[in-house]
Amino acid sequence: MAGAGAAIFGCEGLRVTRDEARFFREADPFGFILFSRNIDDPDQVRWLTTELREAVGWEAPVFIDQEGGRVARLRSPHWREWLPPLEQVAQNKRGAARAMQIRYRIIADELRALGIDGNCAPVADLAYPETHPVLRNRCYGDDVVRVADIAAAAAIGLVEGGVLPVVKHIPGHGRARVDSHEGLPRVGAKLKQLRVSDFLAFQTVAGLPLAMTAHVVYEALDPDNPATTSRAVIGAIRETIGFKGLLLTDDISMGALIGPVGTRARAALDAGCDVVLHCNGKLDDMDAVAAAAGGMTAHARIRAEDALGWRRPPEPVDIGALEAEFRALMTGEAPGAV
Repeated sequence: MAGAGAAIFGCEGLRVTRDEARFFREADPFGFILFSRNIDDPDQVRWLTTELREAVGWEAPVFIDQEGGRVARLRSPHWREWLPPLEQVAQNKRGAARAMQIRYRIIADELRALGIDGNCAPVADLAYPETHPVLRNRCYGDDVVRVADIAAAAAIGLVEGGVLPVVKHIPGHGRARVDSHEGLPRVGAKLKQLRVSDFLAFQTVAGLPLAMTAHVVYEALDPDNPATTSRAVIGAIRETIGFKGLLLTDDISMGALIGPVGTRARAALDAGCDVVLHCNGKLDDMDAVAAAAGGMTAHARIRAEDALGWRRPPEPVDIGALEAEFRALMTGEAPGAV
């Protein structure tokens, strides 16, 4: 496996520039991530994913946030639009898991056609009354067993479509009242309470290959550091929740974190994250992250190889038949769709 650098990077525009290609070749990142600024039409995205892989010389994973609903980098008219997940689940309670599996199998089909083989989904965060609006309607509900069941189904849909799922935001972002893009959320719930709610949702899907951290302080475990840079919280992710896969940070440039971006990256890796996610595509920032992050540890590299082992050719499927089944589930015409 190439991609020994402990980072995932974005790029600034619709094509890879010469300076970006040179940097990617030298930094040797584990993979790439695309945002709306990188998206125009299908042909352009296919060119971009090809150029990114050519820059590093191997089939590096290319990720995107394509939850459907409000968080979707691929939009109409070229790609399908979806309800926010919370609304979809509310409309189809008994058939929710199957409907979400179909949704993500169809999304996987769209992604693979573009050369994208990683999706930052499912979301296993619980929706509380106090959950910040930036997250709430991206969740699947407030019942831990139900959310875990739907998250597992969503992941199955992605894997069946040949796309790596990245479950987020471990160990649980739902209690946060602050948007971590702008500031640092703090959660004061007791550890026992977290274990039977937020943590339990992720424990049920802990066998997935990749997860993304929450930039959230859990005062019961570490009152001074958010999960991304907390040895104590990452210890709980590994031991209490039991996640053994490749652990990615949320975007290291978000407002919840402080200090130079390179310092943030190093702190996350020292705390136990495997790979730093840097999303804004600014070359100077990426250079600082690459210098601070260096290469993956031996353990991280093993986890990365294991994660890439989940990246298989998609299982053949009739997308039209899946769309018909999805419509039947959502209209109550399918068995168990009430």
